[in-house]
Amino acid sequence: MSAALEEFCGSVFWNASYLTRPDADLPVCFQQTVLVWVPLGFFWILAPWQLLPMCKSRTKKSSVTKLYIIKQVLAALLMLTAVAELALAFVEDTEQAPLPAVQYTNPSLYIATWLLVLLIHDARRFCLRRDSGVLFCFWTLSLLCGILPFQSLLRRALQVGFGRKLCASSWSCSNPEVTASFLSSITFEWYTSMVFKGYRKPLEIEDIWELKGKDKTQAIYAVLEKNMKTAVRKAQAELEKRKRKKRCQEGDPDHGNNMSKAQSQDILVLEEKQPKRKKKGDKGDSDPRKDFPRGWLVKTLCKTFWQNLLLSVAFKLVHDGLVFVSPQLLKLLIAFVSDEESFAWQGYLYAILLFLTALIQSLCLQQYFSLCFQLGINVRASLIAAIYKKALTMSSATRKESTVGETVNLMSADAQRFMDTANFVHQLWSSPLQIILSIVFLWRELGPSVLAGIAVIVLLIPINGFLVAKAKTIQVRNMKNKDERMKTMNEILNGIKILKLFAWEPSFEKRVNEVRARELKDLVNFSYLQSISIFLFTCAPFLVSLASFAVYVLVDENNILDAQKAFTAISLFNVLRFPMAMLPMVLSSLVQTNVSTARLERYLGREDLDTSAIHHNPIMLLCAGPTQELAGDLAMLLPQPSCLCSVTLDIAPGSLVAVVGAVGSGKSSLVSAMLGEMENIKGHVNIQGSLAYVPQQAWIQNATLKDNILFGSELDETRYRQVIKACALLPDLELLPAGDQTEIGEKGINLSGGQKQRVSLARAVYSNADIYVLDDPLSAVDAHVGKYLFEHVLGPKGLLQKKTRILVTHSISFLPQVDNIVVLVAGAVSEHGSYSTLLANRGAFAQFLNLYGTVALAGDEEQGDEDIEPCVEEGPDDVVTMTLKRDASIRQRELSRRWELDLSSQLPPLAPALLLRGEGSCREEVKFSMYLRYLHAVGLWYSFWVAMGYVGQYVAFVGTNLWLSAWTDDAQHYLNQTYPTEQRDLRIGVFGALGVSQALFLLFATILSARGAMRASRVMHQQLLSNILRVPMSFFDTTPTGRIVNRFAKDIFTIDETIPMSFRSWLSCFMAIISTLLMISLATPFFALVIIPLSIFYYFVLRFYVSTSRQLRRLDSVTRSPIYSHFGETVSGLSVIRAFGHQERFLQQNESTMDINQKSVYAWIVSNRWLAIRLEFVGSLVVFFSALLAVISKGTLEGGIVGLSVSSALNVTQTLNWLVRTSSELETNIVAVERVHEYTKVKNEAPWVTEKRPPHGWPSKGEIQFVDYKVRYRPELELVLQGITCNIGSTEKVGVVGRTGAGKSSLTNCLFRVLEAAGGTIIIDEVDIATIGLHDLRQNLTIIPQDPVLFSGTLRMNLDPFDQYTDEEVWKALELAHLKTYVQDLPEGLLHLVSEAGENLSVGQRQLVCLARALLRKAKILILDEATAAVDLETDHLIQTTIRSEFADCTVLTIAHRLHTIMDSNRVMVLQAGRIVEYDSPEELLKKHGVFSAMAKDAGITNTETTVFWAVAPDYKPDCGGGKLERCRHICMPY
Repeated sequence: MSAALEEFCGSVFWNASYLTRPDADLPVCFQQTVLVWVPLGFFWILAPWQLLPMCKSRTKKSSVTKLYIIKQVLAALLMLTAVAELALAFVEDTEQAPLPAVQYTNPSLYIATWLLVLLIHDARRFCLRRDSGVLFCFWTLSLLCGILPFQSLLRRALQVGFGRKLCASSWSCSNPEVTASFLSSITFEWYTSMVFKGYRKPLEIEDIWELKGKDKTQAIYAVLEKNMKTAVRKAQAELEKRKRKKRCQEGDPDHGNNMSKAQSQDILVLEEKQPKRKKKGDKGDSDPRKDFPRGWLVKTLCKTFWQNLLLSVAFKLVHDGLVFVSPQLLKLLIAFVSDEESFAWQGYLYAILLFLTALIQSLCLQQYFSLCFQLGINVRASLIAAIYKKALTMSSATRKESTVGETVNLMSADAQRFMDTANFVHQLWSSPLQIILSIVFLWRELGPSVLAGIAVIVLLIPINGFLVAKAKTIQVRNMKNKDERMKTMNEILNGIKILKLFAWEPSFEKRVNEVRARELKDLVNFSYLQSISIFLFTCAPFLVSLASFAVYVLVDENNILDAQKAFTAISLFNVLRFPMAMLPMVLSSLVQTNVSTARLERYLGREDLDTSAIHHNPIMLLCAGPTQELAGDLAMLLPQPSCLCSVTLDIAPGSLVAVVGAVGSGKSSLVSAMLGEMENIKGHVNIQGSLAYVPQQAWIQNATLKDNILFGSELDETRYRQVIKACALLPDLELLPAGDQTEIGEKGINLSGGQKQRVSLARAVYSNADIYVLDDPLSAVDAHVGKYLFEHVLGPKGLLQKKTRILVTHSISFLPQVDNIVVLVAGAVSEHGSYSTLLANRGAFAQFLNLYGTVALAGDEEQGDEDIEPCVEEGPDDVVTMTLKRDASIRQRELSRRWELDLSSQLPPLAPALLLRGEGSCREEVKFSMYLRYLHAVGLWYSFWVAMGYVGQYVAFVGTNLWLSAWTDDAQHYLNQTYPTEQRDLRIGVFGALGVSQALFLLFATILSARGAMRASRVMHQQLLSNILRVPMSFFDTTPTGRIVNRFAKDIFTIDETIPMSFRSWLSCFMAIISTLLMISLATPFFALVIIPLSIFYYFVLRFYVSTSRQLRRLDSVTRSPIYSHFGETVSGLSVIRAFGHQERFLQQNESTMDINQKSVYAWIVSNRWLAIRLEFVGSLVVFFSALLAVISKGTLEGGIVGLSVSSALNVTQTLNWLVRTSSELETNIVAVERVHEYTKVKNEAPWVTEKRPPHGWPSKGEIQFVDYKVRYRPELELVLQGITCNIGSTEKVGVVGRTGAGKSSLTNCLFRVLEAAGGTIIIDEVDIATIGLHDLRQNLTIIPQDPVLFSGTLRMNLDPFDQYTDEEVWKALELAHLKTYVQDLPEGLLHLVSEAGENLSVGQRQLVCLARALLRKAKILILDEATAAVDLETDHLIQTTIRSEFADCTVLTIAHRLHTIMDSNRVMVLQAGRIVEYDSPEELLKKHGVFSAMAKDAGITNTETTVFWAVAPDYKPDCGGGKLERCRHICMPY
């Protein structure tokens, strides 16, 4: 071969002696052949593919740019030089002896090559990305190969192929990645502008570049869906096969044919209901839920993302190969340093090769990671899209198998799990490969003694496994404690007002602290386990090397450990650590993913909705008339007993048909059948025209009110106004803060039931469909409003008079006005016809009317005079005017309270935006004081000793390595001598001791830090809790509970678990880097000079990255929640979406929501890669300089110290990366300390106990004086009470009345100092209440509050949280509160557990428990804030009688909402706009004809006779029946 080549170029092809001299060179022939043909060969193999865009592309060529012209000119120049060279060869050939063939072939090859380059440049104009990776690699190869022979050509090649490439990004495209050059892509240079932007200002979602077309959810999902359909079909066929096989085995071949389909369906229904009762041991597939198409999902995903998978495998292979090149190069470098004879150029070559290896390794690894993470987010996006689409098309039978929560879980947890697995899935083959390669190379170094080291690693795995299992049990226990603590906190925050009024805060603080103490105990145990596991992990590398080296040296005395062996082995052991740690993690995550796969396969493989029974035929089948809709012999079956049996109906277009029937007669099923939501057994439904549907329970989207009504249609202003007016929404718009632009919270939280129903109706009316299916829309609104809606929308004169309307209704009053009535009985049509026809028939309908008609119609009238439209809330505009004049109804109060609530619940929809702004503002670095505050909480001594522990560990680490390097130098010193045994033992002994001390220092540090962290957690939680319990009520009115809960949940969790970990990792990384740099500097002192520029570069990269990364994480979490809430919303409104036919619109909305989240996650992933490339470049430079300096100072260094320096440098790259990660993590997490601190600094209310204590037994008389008392809710608001002056005598009974907002409730708040005075004083028994502590005041007053609030815990705890009273006293109180018999009947008696918010007691019982609380306290002053919650009359009466008898000798203030309860008071105080307008006995006030008498008249109390009726006969229980109804209703009527 070489002879032929030598003839070809006319000189020697290869001669090794060329290299064994100081000015080494390569033979000319080698340069002219190999170095020319390698790049050209590479280019010619790949170039043809680059021309494909010319042939395929239909796109227009992009315009000619300056850059393009320059490239083409330069390529043409290169071609000209090649032509010139060829011409020159011919000229020279004629002048003298013939030239060797190479002189002709090379220029000819180059001419062809440059021609091809010209063509490729032109072809790239068809692509978005103008440069070509193949060309780039060709230039780079030419450049590398051309360094020696073609220096002149090199410069020009560089200009064309390299320098200009960087500018090739065109700014016209929104995402620079699309147009980024090859070099920019592999170094992520295109991303730099984003990092700068993030550093300069907080990033918003608009700042982030759009995804590339192929990464958009729609594009990914389209491919997945295509693959999924075929895979599911195959899997279903296999499932059928399995089932058939099973049936054959059971010997029942015609199992399928001996039952009608209906029966088999029924059996299915029964089976559906029973699976829960099955024993766990039964693994059979008889349950249809168990058997589903399996094993298709992973295949589908692989098929969808095969390109990504293949490409990442290629990158990973290159990387894994290079990982093992570095130790070999290190070995050569050590040999070079130890060998006096070697040439300098070899050393430089090794240093450059080490640098290049590290660089290429880093580029491959980052591309690999980038691909993996991209795969992860794409898998997640496509799965979420698939789940969403499935939810839209799923049949109702299968829909009932999984709750909304379960489905959201599939989206969040299961899809997320796939994403996490995708990131590391290649470790499955890469880890074993790396482990095998490591062992092979180690075997070459140390022989069989490697097995000792590997045995240590293998031993550590089960120990770690055991620790993990222990830790898991602790974690599970701790989650229970956390839940309990959060439950209590939630109750405290929801019942904070009661806690304050009763001065119960200390008791609840104690409760929370007890749970917290248990939680912290578990936490510290968990941290100890963690310390041990960290201890083992740190020991591992050292134990492994100790075991291997000791065995190696001890086995045979000829085995001397030299630097080459030792440091190559250590490098390889370091390589081995990563796959060993990763493999178990990847396997366990695979097991979890397996569970998710099964769940997703079951969900996605389910039946879709079968709409084949719904026809849209224009030709009428059964009748010639123009009927609109026809349900032809319909037998539909829900997966429940309720079904329709053979319903046949014709509905004429434009008619109004009412569907009536008793509860459970199948009215809603009929509606579902029309919508195609039922399972069809036989028959069909023929629908002509579009459908609109109003469900029984209104479904409202989280969007503006206007969007809810438009529902994706175009806005037609006049029609919109018309619809709003007809649906009685105008008055509501005036009340809503932003009119129709008001954002409605999730599930319509800030609308009342009636408003929701009217919005739902308006949506249907606006859609302008042909057929309206209305499922009892009038049930949620008042009779008046119902009547109004019927007249203006549904009835013969309404907006929809020309449309076909099918109205399911319970309201009989409208039936005379409808065209046709369909009566359903037990799922079949019993009769239908007009109102008069049906009455005349005397059938089921007539009976129904006789039974309910009279009552219902009376009821309607009754409602008419009772519910005089309370206000705008439920009133169409014509009634509004008259109703505003009188607000004599609970509803008015409820409404005003609801609106107060609504305004606060209005905050949440807007709050996220505000909240985020608040959090964005902490973007300038987290203040350093926060770190100090945390360390302060840990304890300064703890902090100091923890730091010392880490310093000790790394001192020992450096010591171990220096000792090892000295040990390896023995090989030189004892060359050709026997190695002394005592020297050998000393070396092993000290090496072992230093290693153990290193681990012990670390154990000391981690255990101390565990204790310190626990201390910090305890201190911070304690400060937060005690402060939150001491802040004034106004804070809770203006702060959403969610925000406070978040401090106790998320932020405390971060302080408990995340921050200590982050601090430890940060310290560890920091010390590791310092010690590495120190070791390199010890070996080669000049390295210290290199550290400075590298550190500056590192610092800047870090600063830029951290701020951008933090904001991207924030954007990720902000954009993630809309995905789930939109999904939850869609599932709950599925029937509406399907009825309107808006599935496609919702799919698109989901895709765009997904894309917004995807782009922020993608940006975050790229930011990590951007950083990693730059940091690893720093790492590669560290490696390069440590090797270079070792080569330069060759004569003065031992092999051992060089090995130490370079092997440490090889390790530093990853640590540098980690330092940035941990810094940014620490900075993100320390924000929690800031957020908790913010709430420990909220201003407190007055102290609970002060120097001045009231006398014992105060108040003894119960006299109250108000002296010019003024109060406002918050400093910036108006006065609520405007100077009240009055005296209340001892044991006097005073009623306080007034319209809503007059200041009645403020009065109680003032007595308890929930509101502090803005002027004036309140004096109780000669003590100014402002001078004593809050608890002294509150413990001596008693209140029975409006809303009965109970807490979870025992009944006794609810009555007496401090255990101040004996059981006898408690039983006495229960007896007086009429609860004794009830409590005695409970199995646990007083220890009966009350559930959260007292939900296992009725409202009445809760009210009685509150009464028992007051009786137990029996203070001299009782404030009775009357229950607005309509307590049933019986309970109300019990409370009134008990108060009259038991509190006869107390001063009682009653805040009345119903006048009759205060007609027997000594005096009545009438408040208006915060002033007392009347204050006298009820009799006097009735005579005066003032405000009070007007109110009494409204309530139907006209004279004292009615008051006598109450005062004289408190035990008389009004019997609201028969003839007394009218009078009674006035008296009992809640005011």
